[in-house]
Amino acid sequence: MVKGQRPGGLTAALYDIHGNLPALEAVLEEIRELGVERVIIGGDVLPGPMPAETLKRLVELDLPVQFLYGNGEVAVLEEMAGRVPAGVPEQYRPILRWTAEQVAGYEELLRGWPKTVNIEISGVGQVLFCHATPRNENEPFTRLTAEERLLPIFETVGAAMVVCGHTHMQFDRRVGKTRVVNAGSVGMPFGEAGADWLLLGRNVELRHTSYDLVKAAERIRATAYPQAAEFAERNVLNPPSEQQMLALFTRAEATPSASHSS
Repeated sequence: MVKGQRPGGLTAALYDIHGNLPALEAVLEEIRELGVERVIIGGDVLPGPMPAETLKRLVELDLPVQFLYGNGEVAVLEEMAGRVPAGVPEQYRPILRWTAEQVAGYEELLRGWPKTVNIEISGVGQVLFCHATPRNENEPFTRLTAEERLLPIFETVGAAMVVCGHTHMQFDRRVGKTRVVNAGSVGMPFGEAGADWLLLGRNVELRHTSYDLVKAAERIRATAYPQAAEFAERNVLNPPSEQQMLALFTRAEATPSASHSS
């Protein structure tokens, strides 16, 4: 426990950073201002344009940090092992190969991340953190997904709240007796440009942090990331709207055999 930390103090949940270091830096600055005492990193730190720098920043935080893995880490680790990541379209393979090379020194760390994290938060109760769903790091759903499809997933989790990410869109909904909150994406939000994350304490707050998008785009374009210009334009400066992405995920849910990767 870090000096000054109080049991049940403020917890920040940061999901889907995707190597966007400028966005992470802005959120960490706000976290400092708010007096956050614990950070949960909810997977998909990778891949992205500044992966090693982003991991280094998180590892060196002088706050208690707990990590869990997402489908992005699974794919990068498969690439490191010389295997073809399951369900990843061929056009994304160069990104995974490049990312795996950049973070080779962090392989042991990545392999040690768990699938879920459980903590007690004062005012909320037992909270289960997962990347997509408690059973699968690559299983998408949104605020529009029918409750009957989700009940078999969440009715036996035994937690007052489940915090997830993966689809890069924030929401706060009920699935049966369980409160399910999507923290959104720090590095690749769908909707308003900026950085989305979650603050947990006696209140549950869906947060949005603004930062210098133009300067961030310049930093990203200057990297050797295989799709740096596209990432800067489509994920930082002009992200797709929530309406567009909700329509895409709704169509995907109607096609159970379709593969998903976020």
